Amino acid sequence: MPPDKICKTVRQYNKEPIAKEDMRRLLEVAEDCRCVKNYVYSRFGGPGSLSKIYPGYTVQNEMTASGYREKLGLPSVYFYLAVFDALGDIKGRWTKTKSKLARLVGGNENFTADEKHYLRFALKVNTVFDAALNRKPVELPEKMRNRYEELAGRVDTERLHKYLCRQARRYHGKLHTDTADGFSIAERAYRYGDHGIYLSVKEKRKRIYVPLTDNNRYESRLKVRLYPAEDRLELLVPVYVTIRPHGDYREQVGVAFGFHTMLTTDGGHGYGTELGRRQLEYSDWIREQTASYNRNRAQKPGRKKYSAGKRRREEGLHSYINRELNRFFASEKPKTVYMAKLPPPGAGGIDKRINYSLGQWQRGYIRKRLEQKCGERGVELIRVLGKDIGRECSRCGARGEKRDGKFRCLACGYQEEEKTNAARNVKKRGQGS
Repeated sequence: MPPDKICKTVRQYNKEPIAKEDMRRLLEVAEDCRCVKNYVYSRFGGPGSLSKIYPGYTVQNEMTASGYREKLGLPSVYFYLAVFDALGDIKGRWTKTKSKLARLVGGNENFTADEKHYLRFALKVNTVFDAALNRKPVELPEKMRNRYEELAGRVDTERLHKYLCRQARRYHGKLHTDTADGFSIAERAYRYGDHGIYLSVKEKRKRIYVPLTDNNRYESRLKVRLYPAEDRLELLVPVYVTIRPHGDYREQVGVAFGFHTMLTTDGGHGYGTELGRRQLEYSDWIREQTASYNRNRAQKPGRKKYSAGKRRREEGLHSYINRELNRFFASEKPKTVYMAKLPPPGAGGIDKRINYSLGQWQRGYIRKRLEQKCGERGVELIRVLGKDIGRECSRCGARGEKRDGKFRCLACGYQEEEKTNAARNVKKRGQGS
């Protein structure tokens, strides 16, 4: 991707309900793609295939030779994209496994500094990691070989390799998917025209026509998501847009996120003050609908109306979040935004309604949209460690207490709205002061 561009996802929607037969054909493609992905997961997801998944052409060649595509009767434009989607999932899973092992190594007090150094090197260099997990000799280029021998000479490599094997077996779970709700599609498998799009299916020289709500045309790999219960689909299109820096954006802004107020700045300005109320209403509606469904489960009630209502409410929440983020940028004009890492999902306290609503908190969506909008505007986004950031006094640094939305320092007596105090701490940590 060019350095002056950023990728964003554009969505397109069908204008009219998709015919049952057309949806059946699309679901047939999705099911075959699911089978291909599971085949790749099972065959190349383990330690024995580590040397094959980077960059992945070996896997592609082996999948071609396997005859699995011919067995399914799946067009190659779908088959190979499903293979590389599965490879991406496998690489992502190994990245998570390595991150987990790195945390275990860092927290293990039984390892010496040299042993930790060697293990981190092994986790970073794929060739060494592959050799450790598959009990093979380590083969490296001469330039890296000298560095490896220097590290390996200080430790018992066999013992450390056995440790990596044990932990990898324990934490590297097998990938599998039971969902067949979408697939990737290359340019050769679709064509825009007649205010819609023509999508290839498994039948040779056959395409189905889907009218769209817009007349935009794109030339890229698309992601098709299917919603058969609602007779609709969604096209996800990656689009590269030019970064447009704003010359009047000069401020350094620390922000704190919350459930009730989406975002509070170090200057005490709140954006998304109605988010908490909207999220409570959304979660109350979901809870009521779930209870009603469970009461009438014996009659096998449909979920089509519920799914449509849920989608409308979630889109309304997302629209509100985007409006407030746009207002934040227009008002604060930040050159740099400092944010603490968002908290993981957890209990909300003694209020069961709040606890349930936290499950619907749009924290991930807020983070992604803030990252996207910062990228599009050329705004630097810096993440800081968030541990105890809300209980630290932004004036003197001492520990304080939070009560009824207010922060009070036990040392200097400083009092402030708790999210404003947290945002000031975020900014201080980000600036290193």
